[in-house]
Amino acid sequence: MERTIKDKIVVIAGGAKNLGGLVARDFAARGAKAIVVHHHSAETAKDAADTVAAIEATGAKALTVQADLTVVSEVERLFRETEAAFGRPDIALNTVGKVLKKPMLDISEAEYDTMSDVNAKTAFFFLKEAGKSVNDNGAICTLVTSLLGAYTPFYSSYAGTKAPVEHFTRAASKEFGDRGISVTAIGPGPMDTPFFYGQESAEAQAYHKSAAALSPISKTGLTDIEDIAPWIRFLVTEGWWMTGQTILVNGGYTTK
Repeated sequence: MERTIKDKIVVIAGGAKNLGGLVARDFAARGAKAIVVHHHSAETAKDAADTVAAIEATGAKALTVQADLTVVSEVERLFRETEAAFGRPDIALNTVGKVLKKPMLDISEAEYDTMSDVNAKTAFFFLKEAGKSVNDNGAICTLVTSLLGAYTPFYSSYAGTKAPVEHFTRAASKEFGDRGISVTAIGPGPMDTPFFYGQESAEAQAYHKSAAALSPISKTGLTDIEDIAPWIRFLVTEGWWMTGQTILVNGGYTTK
């Protein structure tokens, strides 16, 4: 069965900017029929609008949906609005995440709860609703982190709340497989986005920029969003047979 982006309906959680925004533009340029761009708050409304304008400039249809996906009813609404506007999606991509770099001894209950809500709860219920909504022979992909293959301090609440997504992915692939739906997770290395720089000291930035095997030939030393977008595109199209897997794509930063 040939699987391509052309004429597909796509919903992207966290699709306003950075990697999500790049994938939205890439899918539109490759012939997607319609793309729903989710964003979290009024602060990202302009980014979402800019991404929608870029999508529509290719001739594809687009819609923005603002929603707090840590609330289950909001996840449900995202898929309801997608279906109401364009029909059932063929591809569902979740790029939502929150990072906290902090010693375990200093993490409060409130901080842990926030990290768990954003990274684990959101991922679980996105997968659940995608499983209900995505067309047969569709694809679902979740962004995780290459820290799942690392042995490191200070990221216990980040990697620890992304780790459940590996099993969510395996379980969903088994449960949705008889409908031809491929379910994957992709774990980038530290990416050259504001998401990375807000957490890291100058010394830590220098380390991460030299830690990958391919860092010496990378323009930043980090994973670039342009390095990840082709992998997402592959996993939701020709790479559909690789289901139930978490793939670390990081230039040799970590492995499993």
